[in-house]
Amino acid sequence: MSLKGKIVFITGASGGIGAATALAFAAEGARLLLAARRVGKLAEVASLALERGAQAVHSIDLDVRHHRAVQSAVDELPPEWAEIEVLINNAGLSRGLDKLYMGKVEDWDEMVDTNVKGLLYVTRAVVPGMVVRGRGHVVNLGSTAGDLAYPNGAVYCGTKGAVRLINDGLRQDVLGTPVRVTSVDPGMVETDFSLVRFRGDEERAARVYKGVKPLTPEDVADVIVWVVNRPAHVNIARVSMTPVQQANSILFHREG
Repeated sequence: MSLKGKIVFITGASGGIGAATALAFAAEGARLLLAARRVGKLAEVASLALERGAQAVHSIDLDVRHHRAVQSAVDELPPEWAEIEVLINNAGLSRGLDKLYMGKVEDWDEMVDTNVKGLLYVTRAVVPGMVVRGRGHVVNLGSTAGDLAYPNGAVYCGTKGAVRLINDGLRQDVLGTPVRVTSVDPGMVETDFSLVRFRGDEERAARVYKGVKPLTPEDVADVIVWVVNRPAHVNIARVSMTPVQQANSILFHREG
């Protein structure tokens, strides 16, 4: 399949996997609809995407936690951007690393509202149009943490477990239409994920990756483009990917 000229909507596109995915689709000549909260960073990604070959870029200042804002953003798209063909539900985060019974409610709210409800809001706004037009592909960013909880990460892992089941349920719900649904579930990826989790504590974040060569955002973006680029009759239901030094969400081989 050629992705040239196709409208690709990416949430959380201002950094990490989202930004890498934007640039990967840009290299395919896609038209990019980029959404994020960090508008300054988003503008940098948009500019670089045009340099990499994107046909056009339209950026949206969007917090996926707010249903009305999400619905309005999609409803008010210019006509030339309205027919979204690929949706990458990438926006997500983790906060804290606490035992469940000692966790902060505000951290739980932010994770659930972003990782689960935000994904639902964007899906609800975009997928009806795909069904009506008879074409489209939804890629949800899950995690190996959705398969196996790790200590002190119950709520984050729970949100990614929800993404896995929502992904599978959506694929059942669009059965009989040409719309495809995929979950891409990475293990350890070196992004700002841990820096966000630990609220800017760089030393603590760096220890997460000590002794391990993690995946890069580009590794994940490459897989996302690959699943979208399969023939129209092929649906890759799920991809689970880890560094060689990771077996699952709790078992790593660390050098030194």
